[in-house]
Amino acid sequence: MTASDRPEPQEEPDQPAAAPRIPLPRASVEDTGRPVPDPSPAPDPGDTARPAAPLVLEHRVLKSLLGAWALSACSPEEATAVEEHLGGCGPCAEEALRLRDAVGLLHPEESLDLDPGLRTRVLESCLGRRPPRIPVPEWAVPYDAETARLDALLQDIGDAEWHAPVRLRWFEQDAAVTRKTTVAGVIAHLLAVDGMVGLSLGLDDPLGPEVVVPRDPHHRTEAYWRASYFPPTRAVRNPWRVQTHELIRTVSFAGGGSGRLPVAYGTGPAAPGADAGPKIELPLRDSMVDRAFECWIHAGDIADAVDYPYEPPAPRHLHHMIDLAARMLPGTLAERRRTGLATPPRGLVAAGAPGRSLRLEIEGLGGGEWLIPLDSPGAVASAEHEVAHVALDGVEFCRLAAGHVSPEEAAAGQLGDREAIRDVLFAAASLSRM
Repeated sequence: MTASDRPEPQEEPDQPAAAPRIPLPRASVEDTGRPVPDPSPAPDPGDTARPAAPLVLEHRVLKSLLGAWALSACSPEEATAVEEHLGGCGPCAEEALRLRDAVGLLHPEESLDLDPGLRTRVLESCLGRRPPRIPVPEWAVPYDAETARLDALLQDIGDAEWHAPVRLRWFEQDAAVTRKTTVAGVIAHLLAVDGMVGLSLGLDDPLGPEVVVPRDPHHRTEAYWRASYFPPTRAVRNPWRVQTHELIRTVSFAGGGSGRLPVAYGTGPAAPGADAGPKIELPLRDSMVDRAFECWIHAGDIADAVDYPYEPPAPRHLHHMIDLAARMLPGTLAERRRTGLATPPRGLVAAGAPGRSLRLEIEGLGGGEWLIPLDSPGAVASAEHEVAHVALDGVEFCRLAAGHVSPEEAAAGQLGDREAIRDVLFAAASLSRM
């Protein structure tokens, strides 16, 4: 056969174009947020072989593969066939999305058993680079930090641990008082008492409008516990979290000037022969520090109950808490004298005049020195009139103010007037409440 008789070479037919994939990312068993690489090998430029034809599967087979596709357990060819099918089948596409979301729920949350100061350091770094448009007032920062730390603890505990027994402790009439509850009951207590701050800011009462009780922490807590058909469970965590965020957001928008807003805490114990005790109020700036203190103390109670490591607050936050307690001591000492629980003053001191004083030295974290006037809350503490000196560790002083240690056990060092020292230590213990 001559060259002219040979048949003309036939052109290769065009290769079929790859079928487009729908924009649904394959689910990954380890959802790292990174795109899952295509498992098919990269094409060889010198390879002129035709690509394998795509799988053609029946609808029922493709539907049965949706679960494996959501778990990234399909072969590359099966995954391609499924994704092509999802682009044209609405019911299967909806089912695939539901399965993919369900896969994400299979992964447990990562443990938050981290360095307690990590969140604070990260926030400080971020805020140092870009200050917030609406900053949190300085006096509300300890509450923001302590509620975040407690929330991290709550995220780490299991369902059964929410029912672990917790014994709340405080001092009344110079006697230790306890109240048994659970981890969930403690969070309900914090929710009810924090609600008193929310009421002063115009927020909704977590007890609801139908519950009318005296505005003091003890009665509000008992009313909240009684109003629950069942004992509190881990479901109480969400309303507590929402309320803490709302408090921080509200005071941030209100600005630093809102710190003078009064927050009512009911009335104190009545003196002999009196119908009612004195009204107890704190300015909002002090009330937020007080709530941060309570949050830390009760977080420690919860941590002890579930055997969880828990550290004290950051030193500057602890200093705010100690300073508030030290500033409340003169008024508390005067109230104890009014009810006959403390020795009478040695002499009358005019308001603004110097009088007998006790030096309170706090060592360690958040430490410092405070001069406490002894004979009148209106007197000026003076180093020249110092009659006693007490030294305490910072955390130990806070445990005393929380009613977790007795006054006899608290003082590490005492010097001077023993009667004055006893009065101040018992006044510190009487700052505690439920």
